[in-house]
Amino acid sequence: MTSYLLVIFYQREKSFNAGIITALTNRLGDVGLLLVIGIILAGGDWSYLYYSLIEHCFSTPLIVILCLAASTKRAQIPFSAWLPAAMAAPTPVSSLVHSSTLVTAGVYLLIRINFLLTSLKILWVLCGLGAITIIIAGLSAIYELDIKKIIALSTLSQLGLMFITLGLGLPLLAFFHLVSHAYFKAILFMCAGSIIHRIKDYQDLRAMGNGSSRLPVSFRVFLVANLSLCGVPFLRGFFSKDLILEVLMMRDVNIFIFLVAIVSTLLTLIYSIRVSREVFFSSPKPEPMVNQREMGPTIFVGIGALLAPSILGGLGISWATLSFLSPIFLPSWLKLIVLGLILLSGLSVYTPPFNVKPVPFIQFMWFMPFIFS
Repeated sequence: MTSYLLVIFYQREKSFNAGIITALTNRLGDVGLLLVIGIILAGGDWSYLYYSLIEHCFSTPLIVILCLAASTKRAQIPFSAWLPAAMAAPTPVSSLVHSSTLVTAGVYLLIRINFLLTSLKILWVLCGLGAITIIIAGLSAIYELDIKKIIALSTLSQLGLMFITLGLGLPLLAFFHLVSHAYFKAILFMCAGSIIHRIKDYQDLRAMGNGSSRLPVSFRVFLVANLSLCGVPFLRGFFSKDLILEVLMMRDVNIFIFLVAIVSTLLTLIYSIRVSREVFFSSPKPEPMVNQREMGPTIFVGIGALLAPSILGGLGISWATLSFLSPIFLPSWLKLIVLGLILLSGLSVYTPPFNVKPVPFIQFMWFMPFIFS
C-alpha cells in the first residue's frame, strides 16, 4: 500500500498506471508467500534449522512457488514490467526502494533458503531466470531515454546477476554483491535526482548536456558511482562482480550462462558510458542550461556518506565476509577478459552518439508492460 501511494505521488494517468502494476505484481508475490507459509504450517515448525534437518518436508512444487514469489519482488522475468514503471515515484523514494529495500527482499529470502534449493537440485531455474532478465534489461537500457529508467534497468540487470550467483550455489557471494550494489546504486539515484531537479525537472537524456562544466561535483560523484557499477578495478563493485565472473568461469556451467554473464558486463558498460556522455559531455541545450546549478549541501552530505564506502569498502568487506578454501586458477586470457571489456567499452566515449533506430520488441522489454497492463 505504501509503495502504491508513493508511486502515484505525482498525480497523473501514467503514475496511476505505474502504481497499480507495481502493487498488483507485488501482491502476486505476497499470495505466493502466504501459500508457502500456510503449507509450511503442516510441517509443524517455522525454524530454518528444522527444515535443514528434514529437507524432505519441502517438495519441489513448493520451492518453485517460493522462487516465483521471490521473482515478483525481484522483478525477474516474467514480472519485470513493474520496476521501470515504479520510476514514476519521487527520486529519493526510488533510491531507497530500488537499491536497498523492496527489490532486495526477494533475493534475501532466496539467500536464506539456498540450502533447500541446493538439496532439491532446482538451481538451474534461478540461472535461467537471471540470464534472460539480464539480456532484457541490458538491451532495453541501451535504447531508453529516461535517466531514472536507465538506472532502474541497471538494477534489474544486477539482480539478474545475483540470481545467476544463487543458481551457482553461492549465496554468500550473492549477498556480498547485494550489499555492494546498494551503495553505488543509491548514489546514482540521488545524483540523478539532483541533476533532474537542477535542470528544470527534465528526465529525458536529449534535454541534458554540458553537465561536466555546469555541475562539477555531481559529475565527479556520478562518474565514481558509474565506474563502480561497471566493475572498474579496486572500486567497490569490482570486488564482488569480478569474483562472481571468475567463479562462474571456473564452474561447470553451460556456455549460454557464461556468454550471458560476459555480454551483461559489456551491456552495463555501454549504457553507463552512454548516460555519462549524454548528461555531461554532449552539447548544451539552451532551455535547461539556464536553470543548471550544483546540488545543495544537504544532499551532498547524504551522498558523501555513501561515497567513501563505495570507493574503499569493497576490500574491507571482502576480507571480512569471504573465505575460499581453494584459490582461483584461470588462464591469463580468461583472467583479463573482464578488464579487456572495460577498456574496449571505454573507447565508445569517442564514438559518435548511439542513433540506431530502436526495435520496439527490445525497447519495450518484450512488450511485458503492455501484456501485464
